[in-house]
Amino acid sequence: MNHPQQIPVVSVVGKSDVGKTTLLEKLLKEAKCRGWRVATVKHDVHEFDMDKPGKDTWRHAQAGADMVVISSPRKIAILESVDEDKPLDEVISRIRGVDLIFTEGYKRANKAKIEVFRSEAHQELLCEPEELMAIAADITLDKGVPCYGLDDAKGLCDLIAEKFSVNASGCHE
Repeated sequence: MNHPQQIPVVSVVGKSDVGKTTLLEKLLKEAKCRGWRVATVKHDVHEFDMDKPGKDTWRHAQAGADMVVISSPRKIAILESVDEDKPLDEVISRIRGVDLIFTEGYKRANKAKIEVFRSEAHQELLCEPEELMAIAADITLDKGVPCYGLDDAKGLCDLIAEKFSVNASGCHE
């Protein structure tokens, strides 16, 4: 059972090019339809850059700022320089005011996982079945784990709502 202040985390995992982002988009739409406030964390093993060269925030970082914050009436973004890849728990400890956190990646983190599986691309699951809360696949897999279709965001969100007691009001009444 989660501590009352602990936000549930569900990681969407899978091998390259199986549709993790596509499934995550469907899960987000379903979650928002249910009225859930949702955060996402994307793990990128490569270096990424959200700043555009020449823009003020980029110039701040180039001048030596370790953390650059940009704020507007609709969004706040925080870009922080770090020396190493931070553990997921450290990253999510900064997130507030949401009902659920989805991650894309973090297959090694000790969080609930939904693995995306496509039979034409892979023969075996990336994770061991006991590590998974569900599988989203283009075929039915009998691995002792609930298996949903790649488009079944409603079924997956029903499972998340049940497992984490997330308010299940919503769009499909």
